[in-house]
Amino acid sequence: MDEPLSPAVAAGFAKIKLAEARRHVLLCLGPDCCAPEAGLATWETLKEKMRELGVPALRTKAACLRICSGGPWMVVYPEGIWYGGVTPERCERIAREHLAGGQPVAEWIAQVHPLE
Repeated sequence: MDEPLSPAVAAGFAKIKLAEARRHVLLCLGPDCCAPEAGLATWETLKEKMRELGVPALRTKAACLRICSGGPWMVVYPEGIWYGGVTPERCERIAREHLAGGQPVAEWIAQVHPLE
């Protein structure tokens, strides 16, 4: 980018702490893979646990990760780890062990596909 960022855009990047982020977590909220209420419950848990644990990661809620069954789906980059059926209880453990601790929760991994 040749032009400097506008103050509003620069403030947005600062607010999400982009420079500190070590991971990016995307969570599908349904409605095809799960009930939207289930997706939102997991999203609220993800926000709470990331704050509580001080996880240096971005988080994004998605309307569809194109699996459309067995959700809510979570994908964690840069590792490219896909978790299905992420309930609030599972989300707590994923946040603690994988996002904060760096150790993926092996028994819940559906796929691994890091992007290069």
